[in-house]
Amino acid sequence: MEPFGKLAATVVPLRLANVDTDQLQPGRFLRKPRSDGYDNYLFHDLRRNEDGSMREDFPLNQPQYQGAEILVADRNFGGGSSREGAVYALADAGFRCIIAASFGDIFRSNCAKNGLLPVELPIEAIEKIWEMAEADPSAPLTVDLASQTVRLANDPETVGFEIDPFVKECLMDGKDDIDLTLAHSQTLSAFERSYGQDFPWRTPTG
Repeated sequence: MEPFGKLAATVVPLRLANVDTDQLQPGRFLRKPRSDGYDNYLFHDLRRNEDGSMREDFPLNQPQYQGAEILVADRNFGGGSSREGAVYALADAGFRCIIAASFGDIFRSNCAKNGLLPVELPIEAIEKIWEMAEADPSAPLTVDLASQTVRLANDPETVGFEIDPFVKECLMDGKDDIDLTLAHSQTLSAFERSYGQDFPWRTPTG
């Protein structure tokens, strides 16, 4: 997992509240192989008209927001289910940070486990970012995880955000659950040897 330090990137303003995981990645695509790239399914139904053509008014389809690494949405982003594919779709589309007024709890957890930083800000700060991105799509937003701050382009003021200290450490070190387990591999191996000696009748053989 790529470590997250300071990110200076452009923004996609998404003025939508209550975006659930089925909107992020519709359930019918859950069985698709990850190797295909889940970005193909991100906002699949919201981005398209009934005939399958792309909606020109949907922010992610607009040329001025291509290449953005920060998505800024409204309240209750990522609610509705525990599907991790919703986070895969955002990560595969190149996003590294999602800013919203609030998140679904499981979605927030899944983001951190996949190197995607969820930042919760007051709606007043979000509206200011939306206005900046719509007025000047090339203006970068700086997200500094170490200092837990967000700063608009050409604005000396920063906005702080809260994050669980353990989640912050994992994101900054680029460690996922597998990395955390492997860090204790010697301790686990020593336990297995000791357990096998003390309780051989409980240890599978063959």
